[in-house]
Amino acid sequence: MAALFLGYAAGKAAFAAQARLGFPGGPPVSAAETAGYFLDAATAQWLAAATGVLGACVAVATVTPAGRRAPRALMLLVLAGMGLAVAGGGGIMVVDGFVGIGVGWRWYHGVLGAAAIVLSLEMIRSYVKATRRVPA
Repeated sequence: MAALFLGYAAGKAAFAAQARLGFPGGPPVSAAETAGYFLDAATAQWLAAATGVLGACVAVATVTPAGRRAPRALMLLVLAGMGLAVAGGGGIMVVDGFVGIGVGWRWYHGVLGAAAIVLSLEMIRSYVKATRRVPA
């Protein structure tokens, strides 16, 4: 998951440097679609890149001793939010990649979206299992 989040961050940073919206390898976003956005494209992409780096840090924290010392309730809340975000984005990629809803994702994007969802769920499951408190 950390590698996927870092790949996401790198793609967003590449588009931020070009002041474009979208994701490398994915469907383009036209200027008409970006009209009326609160943030300009570069700022939005830099913020998205930051969320990718943050996601990678959280993914690493789920498997390191230092990260597992974080308050479990807080970590589960963060993982739930990340899981919803991954499921939303990955779900759109899956549906558009295999059914077609007009976004422009291809079948291989759908496979990547499904893999991201499965890996995210496994990361959460693994963290829950590893931090489960066993009654004395």
